[in-house]
Amino acid sequence: MMTIKTKRRTKIRLKLKKTIRGNSAMPRLSVFRSNKNIYAQIIDDIKGNTLASASSNSKDFDKFENKNKAALEVGKIVAKKAVKKGISSVKFDRGGYLYHGRVKSLADGAREGGLKF
Repeated sequence: MMTIKTKRRTKIRLKLKKTIRGNSAMPRLSVFRSNKNIYAQIIDDIKGNTLASASSNSKDFDKFENKNKAALEVGKIVAKKAVKKGISSVKFDRGGYLYHGRVKSLADGAREGGLKF
């Protein structure tokens, strides 16, 4: 059974997915946030390929004292991988989450890493 919060997020996510479509010139930076971790993928929707990804699910992220700093680092890592593949600008897909807290930290980290959106 879906909670009200989950239904709301799903509805927002589907609206965003209609408007934000990534292509090879400007792929989509997709964010997923769980209670413990945060995940980011750079996706080319036309080909259906994931071009770069990063998550806070590895052992390296135990050293951060809070989730916001881990999200900032995930943003920097995914941006570094994208720049290495020649991607400089992306469309930001917040996945139905509010642009606040960890999602905002990830976006700031991606901007620091060299991505434009």
